[in-house]
Amino acid sequence: MIAFSNEPVVSVSNTTIFQDQNAVLKDVNFEIEKGEFVYLVGKTGSGKSSLLKTLYADLKLYAGSIHVGGFQLNGIRSRKIPLLRRKLGIIFQDFQLFPDRTISENLYFVMKATGWRERSKMKARLTEVLIKVGLGAYLSKMPHQLSGGEQQRVVIARALINEPVLLIADEPTGNLDPDVADGIHRIFQDINNSGTTVLMATHDHRLINIHPGRILKCIDGQLLDSKIEKFDLTDSI
Repeated sequence: MIAFSNEPVVSVSNTTIFQDQNAVLKDVNFEIEKGEFVYLVGKTGSGKSSLLKTLYADLKLYAGSIHVGGFQLNGIRSRKIPLLRRKLGIIFQDFQLFPDRTISENLYFVMKATGWRERSKMKARLTEVLIKVGLGAYLSKMPHQLSGGEQQRVVIARALINEPVLLIADEPTGNLDPDVADGIHRIFQDINNSGTTVLMATHDHRLINIHPGRILKCIDGQLLDSKIEKFDLTDSI
């Protein structure tokens, strides 16, 4: 059960983000409130993915302070990281589905790994999240039978299983054509409208122009925030 709190879902203070011992972003400060939809932009290599990986503790935090979903990431113990990730939905561009398992088997695997035990509740939740992304009739299909957009919908459903407080999406529309990308973005908007906070890294400025929102921009080792200052997007592709 999610405890009601006025605290930000994400709070980053005086933080340096590292990738392979190299500092890619310095003096990073921002907060994301519950229910916000925030874009993360920047050129390849600017630190976007490293920032996201630090937020879900895939990269170690060496300097500064980060709180995510009620967890303090400074010195977080390895046994606590699975508990953190159960409060997050993480969506990758490359899907990471098991190719030899059906869609339902892919989702059941995640449910078992995150502590689900009662089969009837698992089936009900699995059906619920697949219906939410428009794939209610796809339980028995294999990943190779689905289009790229459909596979991404499965990945979104997988990320929603544990009712995350924060959905982190790393270039979720990067490999999709514009019409399919629009459909995926609508799903994220629906999820956000239901109360889930969304942080989406993207190169797709067309989507941002159609659906404006708050933007965090990685550039020249800094993180700019449209909540604080205006900036140009044309140099962040």
